[in-house]
Amino acid sequence: MSFVFSADGHIVEPADLFTANLPKSLAFHAIRSEVRDDFRCTVSGDKIIHRMRMRPNMADMEATATRKLAPGEQPARKALGHNNIEGRLTDMRAEGIDAEIVFPSLALWTYHIEDPEAELATCQIYNDWHDAFFRAHTDVFVRCGVLPVRDLGNTALELKRLASLGFTTAMLPVVMPAGVPTYNNEVWDPVFALAAELGIVFVLHTGTGQEDVVVHRGAGGAVMNYTRQMNDGADAIMMLVAGGMLDRHRGARIACIESGASWLPAVAERMDEVYDAHYMMVRPKLDRMPSEIIRDQVACSFQYDRACIMARSVVGHQAFLWGSDYPHAEGTFPNTPFVLSKLFDGIEISEGEKADIVGLNAARLFGLKRAGLSVAGAVAA
Repeated sequence: MSFVFSADGHIVEPADLFTANLPKSLAFHAIRSEVRDDFRCTVSGDKIIHRMRMRPNMADMEATATRKLAPGEQPARKALGHNNIEGRLTDMRAEGIDAEIVFPSLALWTYHIEDPEAELATCQIYNDWHDAFFRAHTDVFVRCGVLPVRDLGNTALELKRLASLGFTTAMLPVVMPAGVPTYNNEVWDPVFALAAELGIVFVLHTGTGQEDVVVHRGAGGAVMNYTRQMNDGADAIMMLVAGGMLDRHRGARIACIESGASWLPAVAERMDEVYDAHYMMVRPKLDRMPSEIIRDQVACSFQYDRACIMARSVVGHQAFLWGSDYPHAEGTFPNTPFVLSKLFDGIEISEGEKADIVGLNAARLFGLKRAGLSVAGAVAA
């Protein structure tokens, strides 16, 4: 296998990162994790912003434990590097992953802090810790900051600070919190113009900005709720494209993470169709077709949904970034080599395109600096 870059990894911050470092005047808003009854709860202030059951139904556990493994597939094992750099490097070597971009765990919930000052301080605390944690290994890890959104002046302020620290990526919510202008609002123009000027890629990670991924309950709810998370990525991209933000700021780049990627070609073609069919009603008018804007400025990470590879001619194969979602249970660990060995089965595709999708697209987009690595791309599909 050629150079492998995972476009989706997570780190677990110290449990007291925010409770210990926010000033006393803002300590009430500190994000923290607490056990309440049978749930692991993420809390800010007096509000539970996320909760997960700690003891799953035993029948479900037994069914998972007895699932038949495919030939060559390894049984689950504990990840070594959820909060340990050496353990993480060990797991990466075993998995054949050469580099990755890393997202937070607790700080994913930053967008539920309603106080702008506390939101900014939380972002700065996380970004400084993240920088210190990975600074000695920037040839392996792409640092990704978290940006505040309650005050767009703060957004710009932290964006500039991240650039001064050498960050090439920064996270915005895929779903805008209540009361914050959405991505088709022109108040975002200065922020996107600044990101384009600084060369920072905006990352929209699934689940960010929304209080609960549960929309459907009852039979099939788990499958439906996690599947439909791709809808949040699609909605954000439609706002950015149809609303003209990306057309006005051609240097801006967007990456949707952990929402799958096979929806992207379908959305691009559907938007083209609608743009033409309803042209008289379209506002604003765009200088490029939606699919062209997506091809030029949007990328998506995926793990298993190979339909994006099959439909790569719509937006170009450079739009697709493979990711492991380490160390999450739904990710590919510890079976990354097995997953990658099957990724292109039955698909007519060049070796150059394969190399781009499993690693070079992400290395190029996120600005990985690594001695001896050439990120020259293959010919577009």
